[in-house]
Amino acid sequence: MIPLFPCILLQFFLAFTVPTIPSASCEKDTIYEILRAHGLPMGLLPKGITHFDVDEAGRFEVHLDQACNAKFESELHYDRNVSGTLSYGQIGGLSGISAQELFLWFPVKGIRVDVPSSGLIYFDVGVVFKQFSLSLFETPRDCMAVRSSEFDVGIQDGKLIAEAVAKSQYMNLRNDIEQKYFGRDVL
Repeated sequence: MIPLFPCILLQFFLAFTVPTIPSASCEKDTIYEILRAHGLPMGLLPKGITHFDVDEAGRFEVHLDQACNAKFESELHYDRNVSGTLSYGQIGGLSGISAQELFLWFPVKGIRVDVPSSGLIYFDVGVVFKQFSLSLFETPRDCMAVRSSEFDVGIQDGKLIAEAVAKSQYMNLRNDIEQKYFGRDVL
């Protein structure tokens, strides 16, 4: 049997000489806390995310159980995997989020919070920045599950509608030109 005093002395010595190792009971920050620490609203990602990775450079990857849509001022689609690079007030190199405008879906390539006092946030959807009120993203939203085939059909429907509108505008323009220059009606 080991005497009690040397065990207490050994524990005391180890407590001051061995670096502290975080215990398994210490909780890891949530992705929502990480967003907040980077000056971003927690509601940029939907509720219920528990699987994610973030490295020292700010690169992150979020894993959802399934693809889903969340309703804000417009609708956002989240793929099963969302990734990007965090820096203070913005996310760059974003993939896995799409924003709906009318019937069309546009991939969101980046997100930037304007001066926080302005209350604005910008989504980079390629050729333009879509502006939203920052207050829309204060808290994570419920996300309705959507099969990727439904989303793909939505994208295809949006493309078909855009093509039909373009064709209609082309036909109207052609008709106007022919009436003006040739003085005849075209059916």
